[in-house]
Amino acid sequence: MPENPEYIWFLLSRHITGEATAAEATALRQWLAEDPNHQQQYELLLQLWQAKNNPPLSVTEPSRISRILQLAAVEEALRENNDAIPEETVVRRRSYAWKVAATLVVLALCTWGILHWFTLSSVADNNHQVVAQKGSRTRAILPDGSTVWLNAGSSISYGKTFNDKIREVTLYGEAYFDVVKQPDRPFVVHAGDINIKVLGTSFNVKSYPGDDLVETTLIKGLVQIIQPGNKPAIYLHPNQKISLPSAGHDISTDPPDDLPANSSGQKKALSEGIATIDTTLSEKERIETAWLFNRLEFRDDDFESLAKKLERWYNVTIHFEDEKVTELVFNGSIESESVEQAFKALQAAVSFKYSIKGNEIFIGSAR
Repeated sequence: MPENPEYIWFLLSRHITGEATAAEATALRQWLAEDPNHQQQYELLLQLWQAKNNPPLSVTEPSRISRILQLAAVEEALRENNDAIPEETVVRRRSYAWKVAATLVVLALCTWGILHWFTLSSVADNNHQVVAQKGSRTRAILPDGSTVWLNAGSSISYGKTFNDKIREVTLYGEAYFDVVKQPDRPFVVHAGDINIKVLGTSFNVKSYPGDDLVETTLIKGLVQIIQPGNKPAIYLHPNQKISLPSAGHDISTDPPDDLPANSSGQKKALSEGIATIDTTLSEKERIETAWLFNRLEFRDDDFESLAKKLERWYNVTIHFEDEKVTELVFNGSIESESVEQAFKALQAAVSFKYSIKGNEIFIGSAR
C-alpha cells in the first residue's frame, strides 16, 4: 500500500462515496489492516459523510464537509496533468495539495466534534440512525457513552426516548455493543421479534433481515433474551452464544446463580441450545467477532449462505445459474483479498465457474 498521503485521502474519499474500483477497495483494505488507527480515521470520515447526508435539524448546514471529498478531484487533476507539467511544478502542486489536505483534516476534526455534540444533544427531539453500507463497517458512540460497531449492510436506530428510563435501539444486521453500565436504565436491543436486555456488557448480535436465525454472543457481563409470547427468558453467561429462529424458539432457561431466584426459588442448568465459544482463541481469531478485525470467517456454509455474506462484504450482487451450485459447502476466511482473489481461492477449494461483470457475479456448476 503506497504511503502517499494524497493517494490515501483519494482512496478514502472514493470508498466513502461508493465510487471505488475493486483495485482501490483492495488497496484501502490493505491500508486499514496495517494499523488500528487507520480504521479509526476511516470511521471518522464515514461519520462525517453520514452527518452531511443526515444532518440534525438543529445544526447549521455542514456543507463544508464536502470539501474533504474534493481532494479526489485534485488527485485526478494532478494525475491527468502529470506528463504535461514540469517536474518542479508538479512537486509544488502536490505539496500544495497536501497542505490543503492537512487543512481539511483539521476542518474535518473540528466539524465532526461540533456535529457530534449537536447530534447527541438533539436526540431528545429527533430519531437517529447509524448505517454501515455494504462493503464497509463503522463505529458510533451512543448518547449514553456506549459504543456500537456495525458490520456491512447493518443499521441501528433509536428515538427521542433513548435517554429515558430504558435505553432502546433497533438493530437490522450485525453489531457489537459495548454498553455503559447504568443499573437504573436497562439497555435493550430489538432484533426482529427478539429483545436482548442488558445492564452493562459486551456482546455481539447478528440479525440480518431475511436470515432464519438471530445469533447472540456474550463476551462479558450478562444478557437476558426475551422471546415473543409467554416463553421463559434465556440468560447468557460470558463466552456463551445462542441462535434462535427469528420467529421464536422453544429453548429456555431460568436465571443463573448470580441473578435473583424465580418465583419458585428454583434454579435450572442452562439448556443444550446455548453453546460455549472457544476461549483459547483471541477475539480476533474467533469466528463470532472476526468481522471486527476486517476478516470474514465462514464454516460449513453452503454457497447460498456464503453468497449473502459476500454480497454485504464486497457490495456486489451474486446470481446463481443453477440450483446444484448453491449446495456447495465452504470453509475459510477472507481478509484483504479483492473480489477476484476471493473467488479464485473459493474456486481452488471447490470446483465451480464464475464471471464478474462490474458489481455483478454470475456463478454456475463446473462442466
